[in-house]
Amino acid sequence: MNNNGVNPWADVKGPNMGYILEQYDLYSQDPSLVDKSFKELFDVWGNPEAMMDNEEQSSNHISMNVLLNKMRKLVSAVTLAENIRAYGHLEADIFPLEKQPSNELLNLTSYKLTEEDLKEIPAEFICNNNSVKNGLEAINYLKEIYTSTIGFDIDHMDIQEKDWLKNKIESGNVSKEITNAEKEALFHSLLSAEGFEQFLGKTFVGQKRFSVEGLESLVPVMNEVINLSAKDDIENVLISMAHRGRLNVLTHVLEKPYEAIFSQFQHAKWENADPTLEMTEGATGDVKYHLGATKRKQVGDKKVTVSLANNPSHLEIAGTVIEGSTRAAQEVRTEKGYPKQDVSKAIAVLVHGDAAFTGQGVVTEILNYANTKAYSTGGTIHIIANNCIGFTTEPEDDRSTKHSSDIVKGFNVPIFHVNADDPEACLKVVQLAFEYRQTFHKDVLINLIGYRRLGHNEMDEPRSTSPLMYKLVDNHQTITAIYKEKLINERSLTDDKINEMANQVQHKLQRAYNHINQEKEPIRTTQDRHELYKSELPKIDTSVSKETLLTINNALLQWPEGFNVFGKLKKILNRRKDALENNKKVDFGHAETLAFASILKDGTPIRLTGQDSERGTFSHRNIVLSDEKTGEKYSPLHQLSSANASFAVHNSTLSEAAILGYEYGYNVFAKETLVLWEAQFGDFANGAQVIFDQFISSGREKWGQKSGLVMLLPHGYEGQGPEHSSARLERFLQLAAENNWTVANLSNSGNYFHILRRQAALLNTDDVRPLVIMSPKSLLRNASAGVYLEDLTEGKFEQIIKEPGLGRNPDHVKRLVLSTGRLAVELSDYVSENKEAYDWLDMIRVEELYPFPAEKISEVLSNYKNLEEIIWTQEEPKNMGAWSYMEPRLLSIAPKDVAVRYNGRPDMASPSEGDPLVHKEEQFRIIHQAINETVKQETNVRKIS
Repeated sequence: MNNNGVNPWADVKGPNMGYILEQYDLYSQDPSLVDKSFKELFDVWGNPEAMMDNEEQSSNHISMNVLLNKMRKLVSAVTLAENIRAYGHLEADIFPLEKQPSNELLNLTSYKLTEEDLKEIPAEFICNNNSVKNGLEAINYLKEIYTSTIGFDIDHMDIQEKDWLKNKIESGNVSKEITNAEKEALFHSLLSAEGFEQFLGKTFVGQKRFSVEGLESLVPVMNEVINLSAKDDIENVLISMAHRGRLNVLTHVLEKPYEAIFSQFQHAKWENADPTLEMTEGATGDVKYHLGATKRKQVGDKKVTVSLANNPSHLEIAGTVIEGSTRAAQEVRTEKGYPKQDVSKAIAVLVHGDAAFTGQGVVTEILNYANTKAYSTGGTIHIIANNCIGFTTEPEDDRSTKHSSDIVKGFNVPIFHVNADDPEACLKVVQLAFEYRQTFHKDVLINLIGYRRLGHNEMDEPRSTSPLMYKLVDNHQTITAIYKEKLINERSLTDDKINEMANQVQHKLQRAYNHINQEKEPIRTTQDRHELYKSELPKIDTSVSKETLLTINNALLQWPEGFNVFGKLKKILNRRKDALENNKKVDFGHAETLAFASILKDGTPIRLTGQDSERGTFSHRNIVLSDEKTGEKYSPLHQLSSANASFAVHNSTLSEAAILGYEYGYNVFAKETLVLWEAQFGDFANGAQVIFDQFISSGREKWGQKSGLVMLLPHGYEGQGPEHSSARLERFLQLAAENNWTVANLSNSGNYFHILRRQAALLNTDDVRPLVIMSPKSLLRNASAGVYLEDLTEGKFEQIIKEPGLGRNPDHVKRLVLSTGRLAVELSDYVSENKEAYDWLDMIRVEELYPFPAEKISEVLSNYKNLEEIIWTQEEPKNMGAWSYMEPRLLSIAPKDVAVRYNGRPDMASPSEGDPLVHKEEQFRIIHQAINETVKQETNVRKIS
């Protein structure tokens, strides 16, 4: 061993130096691989190459083995860098309560690299950043960025967007310091959020508020989204979030006064004096943490409208409603053709719970439609308000993935995990997420990771079910305390300033509480509320002149020159010309298209979606045509010279809940638009039951949220089995109250024409209400269900239709049969050939079931002095359909001593038979019993006098 202090490699040249370098590479991997003499030399003198000057290095010949080994080192270093980018989030400091374990993929030893190896590698091979000088500094820089309190999860994305994000992340912008003024504002926001929760907890002990404590950073995060939106001239920020933290967001983001919140806790009277703030509350109202609001905010010299959607307890479901409202806010609907969309006008922000994000299927449905033509909103900012627990369920039982955000990877959505205990990092993540959305107009997700300081609600004790987690929570400082300590240590704020700010927050809260009006809010009884809603709709002329309909009809049958309509379809469509010009019947599809065209002429926009709405499930609509040679699409309704508004028609994704919710949200925002959702079969509409229950049927009563949405639900027993027969009419009638919607089951195309035109006329008025139509299947082409042109030009919507030719001798009538929809037409067909034989019978088609047309039916009943029985006849089983709804109402108007009876299928668990032969037999029995004078009915319910 050389101990004289002289460089032992000074005289070593050429191949000998190459051999020594090979030995050093082996030594670098494992010192035991080289001779003891070499080990001792390398221990003292290190890398032989480092001892040579540049001239010496260039003059030495390096063997191929040495060169290959250096290449391997370079490849390993590049692989390490890429793995830091890809997997850094798995070691990042993103969980406030516990650190993540170290990851072997991020360690030098896993790649047989040393710091000396990395120092030899130029920095540009690792990352492009001018602040690093060699590979070691570059690797350390990447580890610092990718394992900080922000975890960047973007390796699943396409190359263009990933490179864009990588450049943004590694340029240093995400890690740059914010100003002291910004830190002070941020700290004040956290103080206010925490102080508000603590004040509520002390003042209203035991009352539910679903505290945001443990995730207070959500408040400045939301405000940052709004500030950035305003600066970018976005006009509307539309927010959906569940109950947790909602009161805090209402107060500190939408500026709902403390007095308003406190008054709700005390049931005290409070009046809103702020013209820029719109509160939402209906006749029955809702719990305070479900209510939304709209605030027109001033941000610098810019204005932005911020809306927080009303929300039921069904987590995540309001997200799709907000997506629909956002699309409506982005579109201009005043000209013919498809609406013109500008995604820079509005942005959707969906705040999710971590357990709900993975557990609720509607989330995946929203992610799936995000980039489709019909439902895109130009990118949604998703924020998971991550408590790391769902009620009492901890993550290992809640999902099959590591992070609750992992489900978005299949949709190429970038994920930014961030530790809520680092509020500055939270703001930086928002800025990056917003810039991504504005650049690519795609979804982005922020996984804001905190904890839940209290139980699921303020009366819940989490320590009984999650004792280990809550030991950590109990020993953990609040976000505000952690940030306060940071600001003091770095001398950004003084103790005196912080105490002054804290005192101001508390003083503001106490002052607001002291100003609460002690007068209790008046209690409105159910009877009082009932009187608010009149049952009768205004009389509307829905007829259209013959000249207008002929002109429209001809225009609808004009196609571009060279456009090749499918041969069979062309013949079918051309029959529509013959129908109007030669006094032939107008079927349902034809009547609908004429209704749409006339509504567009009146200046009302239309939006129609459903899984097969362009053609129609039953090939009856065909308002979007496909060139049979080129596949090019064309819709005559887009080219009508008479149209004064837009017409949107789209085939939807295979979803019921998310799509119906979207259309409801669209309609609520675009009140002037006739929005229709069509179920592929009405049976499948039950996949959207939450939307029917929580929004469409009850939204006006709970939140004062009016809607004119039309739901087309194909219904009718055709022998196609249990899943292709019933739209569950009974459910819609059960939900019917206080004139909350109209439920109709139509038997002819004229009534369909007029009810659509009536609905369009009611839009944007106080009388507007949703419309549920049990739309037809076999009746679509049934001649008995068609009408002549005069029914459209001179007719109107009829709540009931009396059977023509029956009841001509009122004193002879003993039985009155009431039915609805398809069965009513079938009954009519059975008696049509020999009506003289049915002198004892009359029949009424009930077209509008709700509101119940009591006055109209009573008028008919008053004609029959010798009536013995009223028979409600339906296709559906007795426990389904309209019977349970009709029975008490018919009893209430039936003359004394007139029996009210049921005729239909018996009680059944399944909606219908699966065997078409059994179905046919049952249909025959039902019809036979309805119109055979000698048949004794199965059910005999006498009116109680």
